[in-house]
Amino acid sequence: MKNEGIEGTERFLSPDRGRGLRAVRHFAVGELVFACPSYAYVLTVNERGAHCEHCFTRREDLFKCGKCKQAYYCNVDCQRGDWPMHKLECVAMCAYGENWCPSETVRLVARIIMKQRVTTERTPSERLLLLKEFESHLDKMDSEKEEMNQTDIAALHHFYSRHITDIPDDQALTELFAQVNCNGFTIEDEELSHLGSAVFPDVALMNHSCSPNVIVTYKGTVAEVRAVQEINPGDEIFNSYIDLLYPTEDRKERLLDSYFFTCQCTECTSKSKDKQKMEIRKLSSPPDPEEIRSMSLFSLSVSLPSFFTASSAFCTLLVSLFLDSAAPPSELLEMCELSQEKMGAIFADTNVYMLHMMYQAMGVCLYMQDWDGAMSYGEKIIQPYSVHYPAYSLNVASMYLKLGRLYLGLEKKTQGIRALKKAIAIMEVAHGKDHHYVAEVKREVEEHK
Repeated sequence: MKNEGIEGTERFLSPDRGRGLRAVRHFAVGELVFACPSYAYVLTVNERGAHCEHCFTRREDLFKCGKCKQAYYCNVDCQRGDWPMHKLECVAMCAYGENWCPSETVRLVARIIMKQRVTTERTPSERLLLLKEFESHLDKMDSEKEEMNQTDIAALHHFYSRHITDIPDDQALTELFAQVNCNGFTIEDEELSHLGSAVFPDVALMNHSCSPNVIVTYKGTVAEVRAVQEINPGDEIFNSYIDLLYPTEDRKERLLDSYFFTCQCTECTSKSKDKQKMEIRKLSSPPDPEEIRSMSLFSLSVSLPSFFTASSAFCTLLVSLFLDSAAPPSELLEMCELSQEKMGAIFADTNVYMLHMMYQAMGVCLYMQDWDGAMSYGEKIIQPYSVHYPAYSLNVASMYLKLGRLYLGLEKKTQGIRALKKAIAIMEVAHGKDHHYVAEVKREVEEHK
């Protein structure tokens, strides 16, 4: 395939950011800027049986691979389409049985290696950027990241050496793992539940901004990039690499740690939302700045595993999350509540670190099937989310979806329909009006009218 580019955009050298993507025509809010099929992808193990391994369709009548009994497909066509990649794992899963446990990153890298062996030309995923052009930032990795890289390499050899002949040498693998860690994407559903991991080279070309003008969503294993701000000819196209809830210094630390750059976007320069995000209670004696920082760090230090990881139904939460914790769910909820009480002495309820803790408490409530408790937390979260996040945020849409479905489950029909309609308004811009997720939520609304 020749380098045909992406209509309406061009690759260019962005001042102070290196290569980037810019518009050569106008894009309206909600308009599809471009779509990019994945170069390689892998369904997360936790979604096996709920989603097709090949197309990521969510359905109940999937059938399993006759050999490994672990991969599920819509039909024979999907199974045949996935076989060039699945055969690598199928044989290994049969050989290792219950001991088959490579990480998602290791599985993805193994598929990339296989893809590179049979691909000699530029792929439809690389119209502007080749995978081999990915930055690795090896010179900026600390000892902890280097150790994680070596652990992944050892796992690749352990699980795949019998099934992949001539695995690249350790130097090449070190670079490839670093490239994937810096440029990989998490495929998520409408509630931001994790479905799998993938690489989309053309999407990776976009630089970061904490006030992005596009958003990336997924239709199966295809990434779709849509405008969430008006984009004019000559404007650089910016995506966000991180969760934008947190204040400037926190975001900068996250970007530096994961992507090795210091963000200088307009939002980081102006810090326009920091005061709202870090709202403090009105006290007779204002807290010391160090006390505020200490409390922010405390919030993150007691973070629990994500409770919003299951996708088949929003309230079906992974029991395995608790296997690594000696504390039962009731104690985890108590930990969240005590943390909120401690933080609430300084932070207002709209403070992002209070919201961080409330979000986790909501997840524990859902796991415990405490629907009223989950609803109560969702109601406290949604309005501050709408203020702190940019317009058309997936995080806000996801919270409206969770709340709407909770309301309907608790027979609060009017509130449920209202919340789902607010989710739809965001999703029609972020996902596109023709996306099947939008159609599903619209059906829910119609069913409850």
